[in-house]
Amino acid sequence: MIHLTVPVSRGDVEALAVGDIVEMSGTIHTLRDEAHREALAYAARNEQLPFDIRDGVVFHCGPIMRKKGEDWELMAAGPTTSTRMNDLEPDFIRTFGPRIIIGKGGMSRPTVEAMSTNGCVYLATTGGAAVLAARGIRSVSGVHWLGLGMPEAVWVLEASHFGPLTVAIDAHGNSLFEDVDKNVRATLTTLKKRMGI
Repeated sequence: MIHLTVPVSRGDVEALAVGDIVEMSGTIHTLRDEAHREALAYAARNEQLPFDIRDGVVFHCGPIMRKKGEDWELMAAGPTTSTRMNDLEPDFIRTFGPRIIIGKGGMSRPTVEAMSTNGCVYLATTGGAAVLAARGIRSVSGVHWLGLGMPEAVWVLEASHFGPLTVAIDAHGNSLFEDVDKNVRATLTTLKKRMGI
């Protein structure tokens, strides 16, 4: 297993290949579709974000939080289906320069190309294991845009050996999801020929 420490360099992510297994320690920011839109609106107004994700990690996640006194406690951190961000992610990557995006389900070819151009990778985590994923988060160090609602806010999480995560899209334009899709299509074509369809 490859261990990464955030912030992550372009060289770090370019050394990764589809299929590698990764864990990480350091700061992770959760951003779903509403937070992506808000961030891009800031950029359109030439305003600086209240957080910095350059060379950082974006987690497509709507976590479940519990308030304990003045602090927040993470209860569950399940990944959001990343295709929800397909229309936003290429501009987001180009504008804000994250090195790692974590989610489930893969992303579109324009996003894969933005990752390749800008030195970014997509790490897949297991859906349905939100409580298990939360074990890799040692604390919540902040929250931004809570007015968007708990799942859409930007949560600042401090991770320790968060993972395992699979490199599903690397920084060289390779996508595990596209490979699987090609293999399935080829298998179906072969089966149809054999069945005379």
